[in-house]
Order: sequence, then structure tokens, then C-alpha cells
Amino acid sequence: MKLVIFGANGPTGRQATEQAITEGHSVTAVTRHPEDFPLRHARLRVAGADVLDPAAVERAVAGQEAVISTLGVPYGRRPVTVYSDGISHITQAMTKHGVRRLVCVTSTVLFGVPAPGETFLFRAVLEPLIARTIGRTVYEDMRRMERIVSDSDHQWTIVRPAGLFDADHVSDYQVATSRLPGRFTSRADLGNALLRQATGDRHVRAFVDVRTTEGAPSFLDVMRKEALGGRK
Repeated sequence: MKLVIFGANGPTGRQATEQAITEGHSVTAVTRHPEDFPLRHARLRVAGADVLDPAAVERAVAGQEAVISTLGVPYGRRPVTVYSDGISHITQAMTKHGVRRLVCVTSTVLFGVPAPGETFLFRAVLEPLIARTIGRTVYEDMRRMERIVSDSDHQWTIVRPAGLFDADHVSDYQVATSRLPGRFTSRADLGNALLRQATGDRHVRAFVDVRTTEGAPSFLDVMRKEALGGRK
């Protein structure tokens, strides 16, 4: 397939790009800094574009068969609009060019229910602290993005992973349309899940959780390395 990946230069975007190329797809990797993109391949086109630039987004979407968005920004106090503004430009471009399949990333927090089997400390204190205080502006804009996507007439899937961490390989991860047990999703597994959704027809117009079941780090390690750095 012909795939365009927004946020391609983030850790998850690079995973999705590399796995797609390995599987034989043609990829347009969209990044604001194409000179820094580490991958090269005959089936890869690196497009320098800002998702907040509608004309640039339209050029990237034209001629594609599916769109993957791995947009991400760090936690902070200032209002966030990258998710909602970016997805607005993406869906508008998709409509103009007749591209139907859209897969994008938000967070398992947006299921609005506690993780099954989780401790009281995590369920009642730590996760609410992240969702309502540390990451409040990010999650507010993720919700706006989800509303824009779910109100559209595209064949969309919204993937809601848990805390992200790096792993060397794709594992036997779990996928479900309700919140799964566990706190973590590896970027390798998330990239693979995004690719499976974008190139298939399962879970159309659905919210999907992805959960890594092996080799997950501790909560404190992820918070130090990932959450405060905003790596998507």
C-alpha cells in the first residue's frame, strides 16, 4: 500500500515507517526536519512539512491509500492544539483527495475507566495525577482530536496505547476494543498495531487498546524517561 505517516520522526513514527518498508509498503514520512530523518530506502519518501500547514499536509496526503498519525507533544502548562489542528488538516486533505483509511494515536487514559486489576495507588492517585494535572492540556487536545476523527465519515481507527517505552522487537502484544490490564505499550508493538490497522479492515470506526505483555519496565523508569520528555 501507499502510506503516509505524520509524526514520522518520533520514536513511534520511525517504528511504523521501518516496519512498513520491511513489509513492502511505500511510505511518505512527514516530518518538520527531513534532514534529521534516519531512514533511507527506495520505497521511502521523506517529506518536509508541518502538520499545522494545510497546504503541506494536502501535498503529503495526495495519492495515498491510508494515513497514520503518530503526532505527539510533551506535557506542559500551555494549551495544546497540535493534535486537533493537525488532524483537522489531515481529515480535510483526505476528503479532498478521496483517501478513506485513517489510524491515529491517543492514550489509554481516554477510555475513562481504570485499568483492570490495577493497584489502588495507581488507579486513584498516580494516573489521575498524570491525566488531570501533569498531562491535562495534552489529554484535553487528544479528546478534541478524537471528536474530530469520530465525527468524520472516514474509515478511522483510534489506537489508545498505555505508557510507551522502547523495545528491540515486536512482541505477542494484545489488542482489544476495551481497556486492557497493564501499564505499558512498547513502541515496536504500537508501530506494528498501527500498521496492522492501516493495512487491514478490522476495528473500523473503533477505539483500540494495545498492550505489551512481556518485558515492560517499572512505572518510575517510564515516568523519568518518557512522560516528562514527551516522546511519542
